[in-house]
Amino acid sequence: MANISPSRRLRRTPFSDGVEAAGVKNYTIYNRMMLPTVFESVEADYRHLKTAVQVWDVSVERQIEVKGPDAGRLMQMLTPRDLRGMLAGQCYYVPIVDETGGMLNDPVAVKLAEDHYWISIADSDLLLWVKGIAYGYRLDVLVDEPDVSPLAVQGPKADELMARLFGEDIRNVRFFRFGWFDFQDTPMVIARSGYSKQGGFEIYMPDTALGMPLWNALMEAGEDLDVRAGCPNGIERIEGGLLSYGNDMDDDNTPHECGLGRFCNTQTAIGCVGRDALLRVAKEGPVKQVRPISIHGDAVPPSDRAWPIYGNGKKVGAVTSAAWSPDFETNVAIGMVRMTHWDPGTKVEVETTDGMRDATVLDQFWI
Repeated sequence: MANISPSRRLRRTPFSDGVEAAGVKNYTIYNRMMLPTVFESVEADYRHLKTAVQVWDVSVERQIEVKGPDAGRLMQMLTPRDLRGMLAGQCYYVPIVDETGGMLNDPVAVKLAEDHYWISIADSDLLLWVKGIAYGYRLDVLVDEPDVSPLAVQGPKADELMARLFGEDIRNVRFFRFGWFDFQDTPMVIARSGYSKQGGFEIYMPDTALGMPLWNALMEAGEDLDVRAGCPNGIERIEGGLLSYGNDMDDDNTPHECGLGRFCNTQTAIGCVGRDALLRVAKEGPVKQVRPISIHGDAVPPSDRAWPIYGNGKKVGAVTSAAWSPDFETNVAIGMVRMTHWDPGTKVEVETTDGMRDATVLDQFWI
């Protein structure tokens, strides 16, 4: 594979020096930045994540800052989730939809104050959409990308590592809530969240100059905990049913098709630009939906394309992500499946890169 030519369009992060020193082997491009994907190996990184603690450079999770008197109104225009009960100090998973109800992003919203939010986005140009809505409706709000770079600490020993650096009070932060904690006299938002099912935190680092001091402090504090550099792991992500925007869904899919209907309060989320379209979807129901799928046989090869799913010789969906799971001894997969074949226990076939495989639709993800 050819190398990527360096450019100022492809941004480094405040933690890139630490990532490179830790021996990163692969990157992907995400929000025009470099996101690590492999250190030792996908399977070795997976095993370590489940048993110890890792520090992830997830600066690619760029923030969209929404600030001003109309901040709350703009936030509600973006999502079908009812935000009226959201309090400062809370984080909400918020599907963002366009006027047709199609998914534009599935970020986490962080409410800093009544008139101040961050939207921690997946890979997309969502900033342009938010600016367009704000300008088109002449809202009294500032929309920008602040100098905030998230650093995740994930794994079963994450609480212990974070307590050593930020104090015992950090253990009291509840899931999808955040608190303010100081590092070198700089207040930082730290939320109990992250892109794994192993538990942990995300540190919203507000000063590029503090990037490597923070990275090094975590590594030193967790040396006896076997702390290592890590990254979102493809195997663990699929086991936990954590969807990847651009892989498992895009703007051709509604939240209901993505299994996110519980985050759509279309009756009460007044003002959402996609509300009318989603009301129709909620009434009629989706005709296809995300499902966990076990693909039988030996480990499937990695792929950069979706694999067709067949039932009785007809195409009934597509596998969008798949990997061999050492813990569950099967190929775990996420697929978008038509309603005729999405019932648990349904037998289907998947046309993988190395040929047709038998597979079974399951009732729930593995973790």
